[in-house]
Amino acid sequence: MLSPARKLVPALLGTLALTASLVALSAPSAGAATPAANINGAYVALGDSYAAGAGVPGQSDGLCLRSDHNYGHLVAAALNSSSYTDVTCSAAKIKDITSAQVDVLIKVNDPQINALSSDTQLVTLGIGGNDLGTSTLGIGDVIATCIAGAVVNPFGTPCHDVYADGHWVWSWSTLSWSWQYGEDTLVDKINGEAPALAATLQQIHAKAPNAKVMLVGYPSVLPDDASTCAGRQPITVGDVSYLHGILGQMNDMLANTAAANGATYVDTATPTKGHDVCSDDRWIEGALPGSPAVPFHPNATGEQAMANAVLATLHQ
Repeated sequence: MLSPARKLVPALLGTLALTASLVALSAPSAGAATPAANINGAYVALGDSYAAGAGVPGQSDGLCLRSDHNYGHLVAAALNSSSYTDVTCSAAKIKDITSAQVDVLIKVNDPQINALSSDTQLVTLGIGGNDLGTSTLGIGDVIATCIAGAVVNPFGTPCHDVYADGHWVWSWSTLSWSWQYGEDTLVDKINGEAPALAATLQQIHAKAPNAKVMLVGYPSVLPDDASTCAGRQPITVGDVSYLHGILGQMNDMLANTAAANGATYVDTATPTKGHDVCSDDRWIEGALPGSPAVPFHPNATGEQAMANAVLATLHQ
């Protein structure tokens, strides 16, 4: 018989998907991005739901949940790009940059790399998070598992317990027990992504040899201080801390892979600190969005902050 947590996971996955399609069509205004470096030629945006602006008004592609106010559009407007092509798509994984994205036997998006050419001058890519998940919702099934676990173990670390093996170790020197971490499924997946992402970046360079390639990291979805999430999101405080660490390792992998493959990493975590899902001024929405966005994704202000981070990095 399935446990209550396992029974809840499919329902929560459905809720995440339903919320993505039912978000409202109005959003708080965001300040205009500041023009940056002198790159105003052809610009192509690649990536997943964070790059697509999933749920942020106005939605221009129903299947990919692509917003005309995602950070790519904002960057293109600030740079006065001669042309802008947005092929970002929600639920995209690394493989979907170079192959057609197929969800439940339906082709959702063509290979994103097809939008590139020798005329492309700027490429932004935001990818990697969905490779942590196993379903078509990608990272959504990890979030759903953590939420479901909190229902039956609200004071523990049920999400960590699912994805990371470990055990208690007695120390005779300190006469105390300590938790020794073992193999972590999510960490292994992050490490396993690096070669595929490196190969994808090299293919991007080959297809767009004259382009500046920018690999955009993930914003501060969760706070440094997990205790601030107590009672604010349906995830245990212990698991907030665990997931915050996982997201940090994801961004570290992205930064290292970018540096090793001729791309520029864009840090969006630092400029969004203090505006996480548990803050009083959210730029990333939580399980129940207060402004239009898919749960645990940037709202319009968050997309603006990510655009500003791209532009600031272009200045450097």
